[in-house]
Amino acid sequence: MRILIIGGHGTIGQCVSERLASTHEIVIGGRTKGDVLIDIQETASIASALEKTGPLDAVICIAGEAKWADFYALDETDYYIGLKNKLMGQVNLTRLAIPHLNPGGRIILSTGILADRPVKMTASAAMVNGALHSFVQAAALDIKEEITLNVVSLGLVEDAYEKYKDYFPGHVPISMKQAADAYETVLYSAESGVVHRVY
Repeated sequence: MRILIIGGHGTIGQCVSERLASTHEIVIGGRTKGDVLIDIQETASIASALEKTGPLDAVICIAGEAKWADFYALDETDYYIGLKNKLMGQVNLTRLAIPHLNPGGRIILSTGILADRPVKMTASAAMVNGALHSFVQAAALDIKEEITLNVVSLGLVEDAYEKYKDYFPGHVPISMKQAADAYETVLYSAESGVVHRVY
């Protein structure tokens, strides 16, 4: 397969890219570095990057931002960070990627444990993750051309544990192998509209 991995230089993305590179042609997309530059927050950037990559068999997005802050500290602008970036960025990527996918193509989006098990300071991030779950489940019912749309939702990963451990007291981090396994499993799955959780 020829696979575009957006966020392929990130903590999880690099692990997934290395796993899949042994058997597939990987194109890394990133906001500041990669084979192709892409900012999912900007629709024009998504469209331009997809034109440059040419036909693809799969698009995996392991990117997206949302504001983490106490509920009382969040204003409307703070919520729009996650809505425009992680939520609409992945929604627009899905819309624009479909014409560039070969028959039987795959789209895999990314969320996280906050959709189901939110912690303090994550009202905005949890909202966005939950919305993406609903989007994938609903949009998959309409998508044709044998293209599958799924989402991987991971718990706190080992390589990010030190950075985020104070937010997740009592959580057992998942290994980087488990993270890569999740994306590989969904890549080969014939199902669509599935939220693949690894917590």
